[in-house]
Amino acid sequence: MLDWSSIFQQLRHAGIFVRDGTTARPVGGGDISAAWQLETRDGDIFLKTGRTSAFDMFAAEAEGLAELDAANAVRVPEVLAAGQHGGDAFLALEWLPLERPGTNSERLLGEQLATMHRSVKDRFGWHRDNTIGLTLQLNNWSGDWLQFFTEFRLGYQLKLAAENGFSGELQKEGARVLRRLPTLFDEYSPVASLLHGDLWGGNWSSCKGAPVIFDPAVYFGDRETDLAMTHLFGGFGAAFYDAYEAAWPLAPGSRERMQLYQLYHVLNHLNLFGGAYLGRAIALMQKL
Repeated sequence: MLDWSSIFQQLRHAGIFVRDGTTARPVGGGDISAAWQLETRDGDIFLKTGRTSAFDMFAAEAEGLAELDAANAVRVPEVLAAGQHGGDAFLALEWLPLERPGTNSERLLGEQLATMHRSVKDRFGWHRDNTIGLTLQLNNWSGDWLQFFTEFRLGYQLKLAAENGFSGELQKEGARVLRRLPTLFDEYSPVASLLHGDLWGGNWSSCKGAPVIFDPAVYFGDRETDLAMTHLFGGFGAAFYDAYEAAWPLAPGSRERMQLYQLYHVLNHLNLFGGAYLGRAIALMQKL
């Protein structure tokens, strides 16, 4: 059970004063952390809570949102505070009245995402690890995208899968994909773009007609990885893709590389949720 008095005290230390008698109202939609709407003297805030073990995940999310905000491209919720005390951890964000996105919001997201992807570094990775869902996401800096993706994305997920009992055909096909990776990049050298990292339909919305992205798994990598995730579970219409392509056209061979990048997320779902994703992972590997 949450110690709300302790959380309210931590919020006061950050200059956020909860109104007397306020009760946090649960917010639906999250499947990892509890989410709440909380009334303060300066307006409502969005609060995520979890056990103390969730603090590193919340801290990485806060830093990721700050990284995305610094790109001055797509709107993200403002980070207000993050903390832990006793057995509880929390992340406080700006409350945004989200609405169902329309065609114009999709178009703007395509344009703004392309702008965000033009924020680049000379290396792949990030200054800290974070999480993709509940899975640790390794972000060790590397000057070589193939090395980074092989070791810290596909290779790591295949290792986890083996530890989770998925061996045999999955590992055999995975090894074949890893051997073939260089041929997918014969005439393509990605730049290290700022990525949301987990851009599925549930991690974006609209506020007063403007797109908003949240729940990131930030790192610097091939921009096609963000686009690949948008295709995996739906939630993005033609206006989004047309606008992105007009702002920054994708290179030849992107469709096949996107299948490679989708494999990372399918393997992660296999490791998080079990064998229901095994057939999909193997089918993607065989296509590749």
